[in-house]
Amino acid sequence: MDSQSIEQHGQLVEPRNPGMALDLDWVANVQANTSAIERRAASLPGRRSVKKDYQAAWLLKAITLIDLTTLSGDDTTGRVRRLCAKARQPVSPALLQALDMEGITTGAVCVYHDMIAPAVKALDGTDIPVAAVSTGFPAGLSPFHLRIAEIEESVKAGAKEIDIVISRRHVLTQNWQALYDEMRAFRAACGDAHVKAILATGELGTLRNVARASLICMMAGADFIKTSTGKESVNATLPVSLVMIRAIRDYYDATGYRVGYKPAGGISKAKDSITYLALIKEELGDRWLQPDLFRFGASSLLGDIERQLEHHVTGAYSAGYRHAMG
Repeated sequence: MDSQSIEQHGQLVEPRNPGMALDLDWVANVQANTSAIERRAASLPGRRSVKKDYQAAWLLKAITLIDLTTLSGDDTTGRVRRLCAKARQPVSPALLQALDMEGITTGAVCVYHDMIAPAVKALDGTDIPVAAVSTGFPAGLSPFHLRIAEIEESVKAGAKEIDIVISRRHVLTQNWQALYDEMRAFRAACGDAHVKAILATGELGTLRNVARASLICMMAGADFIKTSTGKESVNATLPVSLVMIRAIRDYYDATGYRVGYKPAGGISKAKDSITYLALIKEELGDRWLQPDLFRFGASSLLGDIERQLEHHVTGAYSAGYRHAMG
C-alpha cells in the first residue's frame, strides 16, 4: 500500500498518518545495533562534503526546513514579531538576488502557547504555520487533563502544528500500552493540527528504546517524530537520527504512510545541516526533503547559514551580530 501526495500552495502534502492498532509483537522485535549505528553515523560528515554552488543550494534548502524557534522564559511579543519577520525574510533580498533565488521562507515558527497569537498576527498573509510546544513542555509531567486542555487551547489560538512531549517514564518502564494511549489522546486533541511527538531521546536510555518509542508514536498517529525538547543535556545526534529515520522507513514500508522527522537542539552550524540532509536523502529519499516531512528545530542555525551564504557570494565572512534572530 502507498499513500498519495497531493499539492497545496505549490507544495506536496502527504495524507495524514491515521495510525494503526498497537502491534506489540512488532515492538518486541525491534532491535538497534549500537556499534553499527555509530559507525554509520560517524562516516557521514567526512563523506558528504559539498562545495560552492552545490553547498549554497543545500543551505537554501535547509532554510526552508527550519522551524525558527524561541522557547525562553523571557520571550516577549516584540521578540516573537521580530522572529516572524525573520521567518518571512530569512535572507536579505540582495543576497537572494546574487544567488538568483526567489523569496524563500522558513518552514514554521515555533513558540510557547502564550506567544501563538502575536505569531499568528505577524505571519498573517503567509503560508508559514505557527507551531506551539505543548503538554507541559519540556518535562511533560503536568496533570494529564491539563496537557489535553493545553493542546486544545493552542489549536484554538491558531497553532497549526503542536509539538507534544511524551512521558519518558512509559518508555523507561516499557509500558508501551500507556505510551500508545497517551499519544493517541494527544493526536485526537490536535484535531486538524499536525502533531509532532518529542521523544526526548537523551532521556530514554538506549537506542533500542528510541526505536521502540518512535514506532509506537507512529502507530498512535504522530505526523512527525522529533528528537528533543532542546532542554535536555543531550539533544539531536546522528546515531539517534539514524535510528528514528529507519523506524520511519520501516513504518512506511509496512503501512504506506510517510511520517516526518524533526531533529532539534544543538544543530547550530550550516555544515551540520548539510550532514543531516544527506542522511535523510540517503536513508529516506528526496521526498522527505520537503517541509511537510522534515524540519530542523533551531534558533541559531539560520544565522550561521546566512554567514556561509554571504561568504559564498562575497568571499568574506560577516560578523554574527549582522544576522540576529530577534
